[in-house]
Amino acid sequence: MTVKREYQESRDAITRGLVRDLQHYHKQLEEVEKAVSSLLPFFECTLTTMPGIGTIMAAQLLSEIGNINHFPNANNLARFAGIAPITFSSSGKGKDKSTTQGNRRSKATFYFLAIQMIQVSTHGTPRCPIFLDCYNKRVEAGKSKKQVLICSARRLVNIVYGMLKNKTEWHMPEEYQERAEEV
Repeated sequence: MTVKREYQESRDAITRGLVRDLQHYHKQLEEVEKAVSSLLPFFECTLTTMPGIGTIMAAQLLSEIGNINHFPNANNLARFAGIAPITFSSSGKGKDKSTTQGNRRSKATFYFLAIQMIQVSTHGTPRCPIFLDCYNKRVEAGKSKKQVLICSARRLVNIVYGMLKNKTEWHMPEEYQERAEEV
């Protein structure tokens, strides 16, 4: 015996419509990702060789940064992204504080990428063991998790800057490769 709820036919129609919309959007996203991945070679982008950076993340970084040659060094890129701290001091005493200046989308992208780097899969395999080790050491040393993520984001700025400037690929250091192969 099936119990019919009030307005069940309307609910079913709405649900079917939502499922169709989601399937359509999923198909569109796949097409966009294919188009973006076909464009990345024109930019000589090697960012996708780094764990945690896929086609979309690489395109997002490239679109926010633009021409890497506009930045003479990684510090200027960090300042542009709003990740470089500002020092407030007087007579040698002071604090470093995060800035409210800079490109917010770039800052959010690097911060999200820092989170991606310390992720551990359900099987216990870290995405990037180097960043996870660094994260754990700094948290154990007494830094807050947010501070450590900002430090990781700043480190990622240096790495991304070097990869884009020199058109080099990401290579995991040997000591971490051995650990990754054991797992």
